[in-house]
Amino acid sequence: MTKTTMEQTLSKGWPKRFIITLTTYDITRVWEAGTRFILSLLTLTILLGLAGGVVKTFLDLRLLLSADLDVALRHIIVDALTLLAVVEVLKTTLTYCSDGRVRVTFIVDTVLVVMLTEIISRWFTGGEWRQFAILGGILITLGLIRILAVRYSPAPTTFTQQANQLGLSFP
Repeated sequence: MTKTTMEQTLSKGWPKRFIITLTTYDITRVWEAGTRFILSLLTLTILLGLAGGVVKTFLDLRLLLSADLDVALRHIIVDALTLLAVVEVLKTTLTYCSDGRVRVTFIVDTVLVVMLTEIISRWFTGGEWRQFAILGGILITLGLIRILAVRYSPAPTTFTQQANQLGLSFP
């Protein structure tokens, strides 16, 4: 009986088993495991950033005593809206971990929250009407994209799920 080239090259023992395992292992499983590990680190990072942002926002409450009321409240509102954007990023990450895909609606929601934060920030600082018009156009476009993403989603959804994704609730 003749030995194959791989068996001739490798001696008996762990190196042989290691090479055979590497050549027969499914690379998709390695990809999935690596992706899950990296996303776990990303989730931990997002959670730590969210906790730090909450602490910072809480500490910014002292501005209510030292600065003008409107300046302090603007700062706190912008911080809170930024934290909501971070929550949307966390939601997108967790959905990818559970479903194995990124939902367009979650990404659009994240961008919408960031854009609303930008509009409110510009509003408080007294931006020009052109800036508001551009940001409003972007918001309308994102709203249409979100509606299309819900309506033509590849995942089968019921009417109630679509209503919940659009932010509607029925008794």
